[in-house]
Amino acid sequence: MGGQTKGKKKNKAKRKDPRSNGGSGVAGLSPQDRMKLKMQEKAKKKTAEKYTVEQLLEKTEECMDSLEFEMAGRFCQRALEVEPDNLLTLDLLGHIHSELGDTQRAREVFLRAVQLSPDEGHSKYMSLGQIHTGQEAVQYYTKGIQILLCMLEKHAQATAGAGAEAAASPLHDSGSEIPTARDVCVAYCSVAEIYFTDLCMEERAGDQCRQAIERALTYHPDNPEALQLMASYLFSTEKNQEGREYLMRSVDAWLPALKQSEAPPSKEDIEEEHTQSDIPPYESRITTAKLLVEAEEYETAVDVLEGLLEEDDEVVQVWYLSGWVCYLQMERAKEERTREEREESDEEREECEALKEAARSYLTKAKKLYVKLHCDDGPILEHMEQLLGELGGETEGEEGETDPALDEDFEPNSDDEEEDAMEH
Repeated sequence: MGGQTKGKKKNKAKRKDPRSNGGSGVAGLSPQDRMKLKMQEKAKKKTAEKYTVEQLLEKTEECMDSLEFEMAGRFCQRALEVEPDNLLTLDLLGHIHSELGDTQRAREVFLRAVQLSPDEGHSKYMSLGQIHTGQEAVQYYTKGIQILLCMLEKHAQATAGAGAEAAASPLHDSGSEIPTARDVCVAYCSVAEIYFTDLCMEERAGDQCRQAIERALTYHPDNPEALQLMASYLFSTEKNQEGREYLMRSVDAWLPALKQSEAPPSKEDIEEEHTQSDIPPYESRITTAKLLVEAEEYETAVDVLEGLLEEDDEVVQVWYLSGWVCYLQMERAKEERTREEREESDEEREECEALKEAARSYLTKAKKLYVKLHCDDGPILEHMEQLLGELGGETEGEEGETDPALDEDFEPNSDDEEEDAMEH
């Protein structure tokens, strides 16, 4: 009896063992989960045998360049399965998740990169700064800046005795592989923007904001976005004349060259190349137009807005601002005549009518586009209708045009499609 009892206990122990969490790691999983795990391991082995990590990352970047982020994520994930601690792969995957709007997964990937290499690589900290808000964002940006400054110092020391050729290398060339002073400037601008927005109610937020902008300009004195950010800060503190000076310095750094271009670049070209040039990205130039209107630099605002419309003519805010500027130019002409106490000449009357017609045309287009794109910005719509009412335009709701065709993104749904993409 004793032997039987002992045998039962031994058998009982053996039956329990497969349900433990040791061994191969599949114990306790359902048959479906075990099958899924086996398929993943098989796919990982197959990928490693057929493609190198470098090949997978090359395809990842190709897909990212063509905005196929779903497919890029698949290639990048395969590369990560082969080399789980590859920092470049983690960086790319984090950016892909960000592009797809999955900030939670992007955060997890970048934090994984931070754990693997906390004191190297500023990019992951800058990305975490973009994902987070408030003091958390400031902390990530600050860490990234520390790494950037350390890398710049090491590079300066390495090239100090390399002769005139190394000394003549452009410090602000963001296309180089080494970090640049421009990178530091952009990072400090990001910190300043946080104090200007998210943390604006914090104690000494204004001082922290200005300090960050001044540091940005120390590293890149002619950076248009840093100059514009200083202008915004000064306008907010009612130092309008000083703000206007910074604003015009910012615009003079890029607008003349853009106006002289025979074939203005597209919005996509500028967005892709703005880190290598002085032309700010599209959204930043919309802010430029707003600040120019606030500074009553109407003619320059018109130049900026015309360039924006050439790049993309389906942005409601740009059409609205164009109409608003024409309206303000018309009103200023009237005020000047009133101050001078004189009658309107035929030439002035024609100019005023032309401005009125232009304002009405821009605002009508803005309102139709607002309906077409299903915008949700009540204050802009209300102001457009108010202005159109004064100008004699339509103020009743309109059924804007709609595009029957929608963009269709390619969404791969099988390993075979990934294989096909690798072959092309």
